[in-house]
Amino acid sequence: MDFGLPPGIGSWLYTASTWIVPIALAVTLHEAAHAYAAKLLGDDTAQRLGRVTLNPIRHTDPVGTVALPALLVIASAPFIIGWAKPVPVTTARLGNPRRDMMLVALAGPAANLVLAVLAVLLFHTVPLLDGTARDWLQETLVKLLVLNCLLAVFNMLPIPPLDGGRVVTGLLPLALARRYARLERWGVLLVIGVLIGLPLIGEATGWPVPAVSRLILDPALWLAHRIDGLFGLG
Repeated sequence: MDFGLPPGIGSWLYTASTWIVPIALAVTLHEAAHAYAAKLLGDDTAQRLGRVTLNPIRHTDPVGTVALPALLVIASAPFIIGWAKPVPVTTARLGNPRRDMMLVALAGPAANLVLAVLAVLLFHTVPLLDGTARDWLQETLVKLLVLNCLLAVFNMLPIPPLDGGRVVTGLLPLALARRYARLERWGVLLVIGVLIGLPLIGEATGWPVPAVSRLILDPALWLAHRIDGLFGLG
């Protein structure tokens, strides 16, 4: 695609443009779903902070959503990590705090699955276009499908503060749940350790540990294929 720019820049901008829409939609709807679910279940904390919205700026963390992923892309890193601005939930305002907190947590991955289905349904419009527009839409929709499946799988890992960790906390007996919830303060380090540190240690010691691809990518691709099989062009 020729933008009249130095060689390579136009291609880079084209590729970047196919990521912007999927990332903005995936992150925004995930966080807005958390906020909306909390509102429905009795806690309007996120609503009062303007988080029940599809405005991506409201959910953007300058470091986790923009700076860190951009640096990893520029550096051609083998993996990309990031995060959005957390949605605040006041559990005391929820009708049934333990159950409702699980429902709030599940709302985010559920929203990502809805977007994945929408991406596949929109594939039906690709043949209506031609040329660059057709290529751009097809590439963007593929990324929208895969990215949302990745986010759904990743966020359901049973590690606080990921959504899966909060679901586990809600399912455990109260005494164990309180101990498990304390892991949230170390959440980012735990995620990095499980996804990156353990495979590296396993490789160094000769005790293989499933790599990131087996923990997240393989299940996400399986999920994407299943959604495509149900709603796609066949």
